[in-house]
Amino acid sequence: MTNNGNPDMRVPGTVTIGGDLVVGRIGFGAMQLTGPKVWGEYPDRDGGIELLKEVVDAGINFIDTADVYGPHTNEILIHDALHPYPADLVIATKGGFVRGGPDYKDWDAVGNRVYLRQCVYTSLRRLDLDRIDLYYLHAPTASDVPFEQQMETLAELQQEGLIRHIGLSNLTAAQLRTAQRIVEIAAVTAHYNVGVRLGAELLEAAERDGIPFSPWHPAAIPRDHTASRFSSILQPIAKEYGVTVQQVALAWQLHRSPTMLPIPGTTNVAHMAENLAAASVSLTPVEVEAITDLVTEAGSDK
Repeated sequence: MTNNGNPDMRVPGTVTIGGDLVVGRIGFGAMQLTGPKVWGEYPDRDGGIELLKEVVDAGINFIDTADVYGPHTNEILIHDALHPYPADLVIATKGGFVRGGPDYKDWDAVGNRVYLRQCVYTSLRRLDLDRIDLYYLHAPTASDVPFEQQMETLAELQQEGLIRHIGLSNLTAAQLRTAQRIVEIAAVTAHYNVGVRLGAELLEAAERDGIPFSPWHPAAIPRDHTASRFSSILQPIAKEYGVTVQQVALAWQLHRSPTMLPIPGTTNVAHMAENLAAASVSLTPVEVEAITDLVTEAGSDK
């Protein structure tokens, strides 16, 4: 089921992380390759391994994961599917979250130096790497130590050669500025799509500094009482280009900013191919503005 070099499956355009890691405009979010509620092993382990191989064969060279996915099983699956890794593959992982069980309510954050160091060392072990290309602090919400100390720990790990570049997840623009006073930040990730703009200020701040912004759930479409309002804009555009509304949503992400690096996830090869094809949808400025105007975004942090 590989694409055998079919250029229609390649990801057009690139984003550069930290000045030296060049990746395609669309990455792959691996979180769905776990059990229910992101807990435990992915039920179809062989299918997950095959899908990850297809992801790389399709030209995707940026895979996003985290130690808390499973926990741990997602990193192990990536290793078992892809190691030894292609030379251009960038694996981004995250640490600092903990799971107290299979319920979503039992997520929490821990940020002390010893725990974060353990997170990095054990991710290195599971992925069988000497250095992690991009390592995110999964959330800035840990209450055991100040945010600044967490940044100092990551800077220490970077100086020791265990982390190549540092990223931040689920933070505010103000927290990004605080972190940048301590260490260089190479990428950020947050919840941002056509219906949810929680990362709007962060996107604005990252774009000013040329930092890649990786929106998660990038192709999600509202399914609540507001669904008809979004459909009234997205459906005609999708019909015009002969694509799905999810592909329009992804195309909008790429038009929204040159530093955008969406990481759609899927458990299906055909769906993965659709996600890549979205990068070839050329929206007009009027269409981009119409989608952008569906949600009021937060103002500048300047």
